[in-house]
Formats: sequence, structure tokens, C-alpha cells
Amino acid sequence: MKLRQLQYVSEIVRQGMNITAAADRLYTSQPGISSQIKRLEDELGFTIFVRRGKQLTELSEGGRAMIASVERILHEVDNIHRIADDIRAPASGNLVIATTHTQARYALPGIIKEFSSRYPGVSLHLHQGTPTQIAEMTATGEADIGIATEALYLFDDLVLLPCYRWNRCVLTPKDHPLANNRRLSLKAIARYPVITYVFGIADRSVINRAFAEQDLDLNVVLTAADAEVIKTYVRTGLGIGIVARMAYDPAQDGDLAVLDAGHLFDPSVTSLAIRHNAWLRNYVYDFIQLFAPHLTRDVVTELQATADKSRQEELFDKYVAHAELR
Repeated sequence: MKLRQLQYVSEIVRQGMNITAAADRLYTSQPGISSQIKRLEDELGFTIFVRRGKQLTELSEGGRAMIASVERILHEVDNIHRIADDIRAPASGNLVIATTHTQARYALPGIIKEFSSRYPGVSLHLHQGTPTQIAEMTATGEADIGIATEALYLFDDLVLLPCYRWNRCVLTPKDHPLANNRRLSLKAIARYPVITYVFGIADRSVINRAFAEQDLDLNVVLTAADAEVIKTYVRTGLGIGIVARMAYDPAQDGDLAVLDAGHLFDPSVTSLAIRHNAWLRNYVYDFIQLFAPHLTRDVVTELQATADKSRQEELFDKYVAHAELR
């Protein structure tokens, strides 16, 4: 049994039983992967994949029994490589961050600038996606860390670190009837068409819940994943915008009126996700603390070492109290 063969098995599963896609991902050939899988099956004495002609359709019973062990082995091999890299070149390497547009555009620029000045030898890679995509990338090891407000908790292989709390604001054209409203209410918002986030982005459910609790209708005329798109349509007069407070930039959005809505909605928590038992390079700990100062190395280690879900939730709630409100 060779490590390379286990990598092939894992990647085929990740690519939905598509050997060609797995070969492209691993920079090898489809016949080479097929040959190695056959050799591994001959050695084990059972088929790993169910086949229909030349196509793989699913894992066999034996394949399903072994895949968790395969992933554990590959995970630990990856940890060994990280340990070696930390010893050999502690200030150089790669840091892959999966995050949403909102985090990449508004929360991360200053952090990344400071981190890059401290670690010029570390190459940063930002991948933007939906919260579910971010969680998947982090859980599979494609990303070192994931940053989002929702969906990360759906993956058992991830440890969640509470970074900061945030709330929302309402944006309107400056000549809008609400523009000079000193104390905004949900009832006032309900009189106008609303432009806001799609579900699954920026904890949209918090907005809907607030209106439902007061038995008010929310007239959403347009949704988008990107706050910049929402602001564009607010400028056209299509509706008023409800966005994350951090998405308002006084330098660029001075033509819009911004109204505080923090008293109308429950605050949301942006979390950073890492894999259970993943070896974190020293510079990853530094990045985490730059992003959320209360998440010291000791705190991260404590959360990561806790396997019990209930205890994880207790610790999450404990450290949420230290997370700043933005």
C-alpha cells in the first residue's frame, strides 16, 4: 500500500467519482490513477469502488468502511509536512483563506496588510465563496482557515473560533423619507421595498426573524450576495438597503444616508474555522490573533483540543463575550 494510492482514492471521492477530474487535480494521468487503484484493490482483496462499465459510480461497502481511515492518514501526513515546514522555514509558506465577499472586502484588508508586513515570505491566497463552500474547503483541507458568519457549524470536522460580533445598517438615497429618521423602527422599514442579502449570506435569517416577531411583512424586491450590488440598486431608487454595518464606507458611500439598525436586530457572530487536530503553523496563530485579538494561541489550542461538541459550544459562548462589536 502506497500513500499515493490513498491520495488517489481520496481525490476520486472528492471529485464525485470522476477519475479525469481527480487526475487533473493531482497533475497526473487518468490511466495512471486507474492502474494504481486496481493495484491497491488487488492488494486489499476487495473492490474500493462500484463500477458501471469503465465509470465509477460509488464507494463499495469496503470502500465506505476504509475512507475515514484514508482521510485520517492523509490528514496526519499533512500535519507532518507542516511540522517540517515550521522547523525548516518558520517565516515562509502559504496561507489559504476561504471567506465571503463581505469579509474579503471589508474585514480583512487591514489584517492582511499587517500580516504581509510581518511575514513577507508567506504567500496568501483568498478564495471567496458561500458559507457552505467555505466550510467544505476548510473541512477538506483545501483552505487552512475559513471565515464566515453561518454554515460553518454544519461540519463536525471543524472547530469554530468566535472572532467578532456585528450588526446591520439601513442605506437610503439622501432624499429618501427615512434619511433623517433619528430612531429607525421595523414598522418604518416595512413601509418600503427592501434590498438585502440572499439567504445563506450575512445571516439573513436574523432580519426575517425580527420582522416575523413583530408580525410585519418584509417586502424584499431584490437580493444579492454582494453589498456593493445592494448599494448600486439602492442608488437607483429600487428600494432601501439592509447590509452589514461594516459594508458602509464613508469615503465611497457618502451619497447615501446610513441609519443605525443595531437596536432592531440581534447581533451576528463571524467565526473562523479550522480543522480538528490540524497542525497550525506559527504564522497561522499570529494571523488569527491579528484578526481577533482575544483568540490567543492558548485559546485556539484549548478550543481545538476539545472533542466534545457540548464543551465546544460552552467555550464558544465563553469567548464570544470577548469578541468586539463592529
